[in-house]
Amino acid sequence: MNFFNTNISEEAVAGVERVLRSGMLSEGRLVAQFEQKLRDELGIRGPVALNSGTSALHLALVVAGVGDGDEVIIPAQTFIATGMAVLMQGAKPVFADIQPITGNIDPDSIRAKLTERTRAIIPVHWAGYPCDMDEIAAVAAEADAAVIEDAAHALGASYRGRPVGALSRFTAFSFQAIKHLTTGDGGALACLEAQDEHAARTQRWFAIDRANSHESLLGEREYDAVSIGFKYHMNDVAAAIGVGNLPAVPRILARHQAIADRYAKELAQTPGLELTDRRSDRVSANWFFPVLVERREDFIHQLRARECVASVVHRRIDTNSVFGGKAAGLPGQDAFDERQCALPIHMGLTDDDVGRTIAAINEGW
Repeated sequence: MNFFNTNISEEAVAGVERVLRSGMLSEGRLVAQFEQKLRDELGIRGPVALNSGTSALHLALVVAGVGDGDEVIIPAQTFIATGMAVLMQGAKPVFADIQPITGNIDPDSIRAKLTERTRAIIPVHWAGYPCDMDEIAAVAAEADAAVIEDAAHALGASYRGRPVGALSRFTAFSFQAIKHLTTGDGGALACLEAQDEHAARTQRWFAIDRANSHESLLGEREYDAVSIGFKYHMNDVAAAIGVGNLPAVPRILARHQAIADRYAKELAQTPGLELTDRRSDRVSANWFFPVLVERREDFIHQLRARECVASVVHRRIDTNSVFGGKAAGLPGQDAFDERQCALPIHMGLTDDDVGRTIAAINEGW
């Protein structure tokens, strides 16, 4: 049993073959088609397709005007890419505490971390469960800070009836190999404001406005780059994978939800295990199923002995030297880090696999 798997449809395979045989591999028609489908089928606002979720985070910081000496508030409970994107822009990651019952950033802690140098806040939807976005938006408004959602886990999630990707000024998605929707590797930056979308679309390819820069008689585009740009664009090979895989996303999300519901029902009374919070005003993407367990190493050994799997997925990132070492004064993070673990949810799991995992846990450890 694997903790993650990769979903590739036959349509994606056929689409990649067509692109390869066409000889037109870079950003083109299929990237635009993929972006349109993200809008129409998933409700994502102003999506700009990119080569990774990390590029999406960094590009959002660039477009938001974050720079040297600025501060960006983030949780430590995330993958290291969240913090690295801040450092790439010359800014300082400031670690706020999390809610120990969800793993998500605590709006009250964000408020306590605000300074005159705060320019952005990056909430991370841990395991695909949406953060308290209305409260975070209110705190961000106090500091005139941009909200950049890290939705690497959260494609298909919703908050108070609105899809993640249509809530904040920016939302960064990942389409890395093991996500709900993969493009092999890739990402997208959702932008609520048209000017942000235009800026991101321009700066993803060396700050050249492709839509308004045409080839001259000499064969090169005529352009005037007025800012630093990047090679962050998605290519048509990756977009073909995305376009081919998109029709399966509703089915994938439904299967993830069914497995999560079964875990929640059959583990609700398990001694030594606590379920994380699941409020009725939001819907998780259920990328995996987080739990809080006593004697975590014994728990993992128990599952492995029965050919099942569990993982912490990511531990706190503030312990890395590049961020200055473990941040003090984060009691929620400390409590979560001691007990957090996760169970697998993916399309490769059979009902028997899920049942075997539940039975192994309920036998005790």
